[in-house]
Amino acid sequence: MTTIINDIANKDASRRKDYSKFLNLYNGDQWQGRARRGEKRLTFNYIKTAIDKMTSYLTDNMTIAVDPQLNSTTVTERAQNAETVIARLMAALSLPSLIYNTEVDAAILGDGCYKVTWDDARGRVRITAPDVQGIFVWTAPDDYNEVVQVAAQYPLPADSPSAKAPKRTEIWTEQAFEVWDNNALVTHSANPYGFIPFIVFPNIARPKTPWGESDITGIEEPQKEINRAFSQLSHILEVSGNPIAVLENITDAEDIAIKPGAVWALPEDAKAYLIDLLQGGGVRLHIDYINMLYGAFHDISETPKTAWAKDERDLSGVALEIEMQPLIQRMKRKRLIRDKVYRTMFDYALRLIQQHTGETFDDVLPRVVWGSSLPRDKAREIDNECRMIEKGLRSRVNAMEALGIPDPSTELQDWLKERALILAQTSKHGKPTGSDESASA
Repeated sequence: MTTIINDIANKDASRRKDYSKFLNLYNGDQWQGRARRGEKRLTFNYIKTAIDKMTSYLTDNMTIAVDPQLNSTTVTERAQNAETVIARLMAALSLPSLIYNTEVDAAILGDGCYKVTWDDARGRVRITAPDVQGIFVWTAPDDYNEVVQVAAQYPLPADSPSAKAPKRTEIWTEQAFEVWDNNALVTHSANPYGFIPFIVFPNIARPKTPWGESDITGIEEPQKEINRAFSQLSHILEVSGNPIAVLENITDAEDIAIKPGAVWALPEDAKAYLIDLLQGGGVRLHIDYINMLYGAFHDISETPKTAWAKDERDLSGVALEIEMQPLIQRMKRKRLIRDKVYRTMFDYALRLIQQHTGETFDDVLPRVVWGSSLPRDKAREIDNECRMIEKGLRSRVNAMEALGIPDPSTELQDWLKERALILAQTSKHGKPTGSDESASA
């Protein structure tokens, strides 16, 4: 096993180097080398804005539902209980905030990671997001999606400010668990959970590798060129506001000054003039070029101008969906990956609760319910869902879920109780007493 500890130091060196580069770009370090004397360097950090915006679209109104896997009252009640447990866990661990921050991290670096363990001190599940820069995975030889071993390495507090911080390494397989401090084995035991508690996932999947692709890939060059073009234009405008005087056939220019009301006395055969850098519409060319760079940035990042609220057209319905299609398609690619990530994360959480409390969650399956990517016409959506229910094309639970109701199963039970009460009142008094006159339908 010491071979693995030694190998980690050199494992995935290029991946970790890319992480460092992408973090610097996200944080605004987007110029190479030192600035020359007098050189202006402006940084308009569209990379950060695009990643934050994409992540907000991705995670907006995301909720977790739990489906029964058997058609029985017991399993249905178990699924409803699991939803309540997960909702409490989300609130107790501030998971919406953790999920958002982890998704930002994954978009920057190209990879993300969650760790699901049991907190003995608090008697509850603990969900964290380890720094993926210290995560290493080994996969099955014939299936890169099957993770057979995970190592997590992180620094421990140093004994003194001058001392070098020791490194702790956790190594997990489905059968065993080890802890190493530097090269010394501290713990070796059976895996207490029966599963590897790490969920390592790619931001955007790359073929034949468990590691992913950063959102920064492809937009690095447009971002740098936008900074350079803005800096150049800013310099031109600055110089034009303080024009350059050109003097010919003059040996002494001490009394020549550019200021309002200035009078120059020039010797015979001398000439003086100002350079106009804005002559001939030069600024317009720079602005057109910057707009071209914006277009390239929107195309490559798949965040259309409409997603930045820059479109003055009043788009709605199908037109808006077509306009936002690049962003929607990118989110779909991410959500294909995230469905499994969050399903697994909350499945692990329920398994740990079952192991440590005895509460049963057999035959239930967590599922991610994604929020809408577009502005919603609520009244129209409700009308459409009602028509589908009336025609027998959709269940009430699925309709409520589509409309963004957080807990459709509980809402349905409340609706059934209310409906039974209304029917009872109708039978007793001969007419409905509630507002739902269609309750008997």
